[in-house]
Amino acid sequence: MLKKQSAGLALWGAVLFVAWNALLLLFFWTRPAPSKLPSEGALDDDPAGLTREVIRLAQDAETELERQRGLLQQIWDYHVRRGQRWRAPSAVPPVPPRAHATLTPAVIPILVIACDRSTVRRCLDKLLHYRPSAEHFPIIVSQDCGHEETAQVIASYGSALTHIRQPDLSTIPVPPDHRKFQGYYKIARHYRWALGQVFHRFKFPAVVVVEDDLEVAPDFFEYFQATYPLLRADPSLWCVSAWNDNGKEQMVDASKPELLYRTDFFPGLGWLLLAELWAELEPKWPKAFWDDWMRRPEQRQGRACVRPEISRTMTFGRKGVSHGQFFDQHLKFIKLNQHFVPFTQLDLSYLRQEAYDRDFLTRVYGAPLLQVEKVRTSEQNELGEVRVQYTGRDSFKAFAKALGVMDDLKSGVPRAGYRGIVSFLFRGRRVHLAPPETWSGYDPSWN
Repeated sequence: MLKKQSAGLALWGAVLFVAWNALLLLFFWTRPAPSKLPSEGALDDDPAGLTREVIRLAQDAETELERQRGLLQQIWDYHVRRGQRWRAPSAVPPVPPRAHATLTPAVIPILVIACDRSTVRRCLDKLLHYRPSAEHFPIIVSQDCGHEETAQVIASYGSALTHIRQPDLSTIPVPPDHRKFQGYYKIARHYRWALGQVFHRFKFPAVVVVEDDLEVAPDFFEYFQATYPLLRADPSLWCVSAWNDNGKEQMVDASKPELLYRTDFFPGLGWLLLAELWAELEPKWPKAFWDDWMRRPEQRQGRACVRPEISRTMTFGRKGVSHGQFFDQHLKFIKLNQHFVPFTQLDLSYLRQEAYDRDFLTRVYGAPLLQVEKVRTSEQNELGEVRVQYTGRDSFKAFAKALGVMDDLKSGVPRAGYRGIVSFLFRGRRVHLAPPETWSGYDPSWN
């Protein structure tokens, strides 16, 4: 079989070679004489005329050669389409593929918000272990609270990171009914000061914010390096987050760690923002509860974040201002990705709003519509991905609880939702908990 294929390739090569040369000979033999060819003497007396005539002949020959080259290229293309794999004749070298320009990675600092957890070492060890470049990913640890043991842990890393301290440790005056929320006021104050340092003192164009109780995935830096240009290019995005609020192990597709989504819900917990966004937010930064403030429509302004199928951060911090309740019920079950995905080598243009809305909505509303009980009781192989439709706040919360996803809403937006749609796995099958296709926007009263 190989000998027959080789003989066939050789035969085609010979045919093309002969055809090429025959075409050249035919061109020169059959070319009509010019209507006013100067006489031999005239050319002798007119060197400029001779030069013009030679140039014209050369141009005509070049035009014809290009036409014949195009003909041979069509023959080549025809046989490639038919599955013939043979080498192009040396007279018509194939055009080499255009090399992709290698972009210099942006400098994206990692801001670690710290307070009084000496376990910050676990966070910093993983950041330093996975960091591909100290130059492109400088680490800044901003410490509040004045906790000396934590300060000593941070200082032990020496020049591997930059340690800054929030200077204002004073008690913040709060309304009487907010005395138990003093910690949330201090966190908001610290965030404002730390982000101000990153953008005003250090003059960085962007930053990834993590907290001292987060552990990062092996491809944490790769993820943000790849999504940074997307955030820069798409004004409908305002952040990139490493977190999936519904990212429990049984609710994510472990076979697709590269899968990313758009979400209208601000996830936080390892998130990238640009200096331009901070310039917008800083003048109106809240005194407390900054993350819920970010989820209000006045701040979001219809913009979305990118979030992963499988989280690139996990929290180990049960101790905190929420006293561990949310951690025990939910946070400790979030799956941390362990497989490195080369995001910088992937095409992420599908996350741009126009393409994403077209493809994602077609997929969701093209899925079969099932009742919640049918989803809960039917076998995985009966159907592929399916859709469960809710029509109001109460039906959303009831269906979310029945299917095991987060049922709380912030300014009407469900956790991990996009255009009201929450996508997750239930017993191995993709489920879209979605509003009617006529959905026209969030109702902020759904809280």
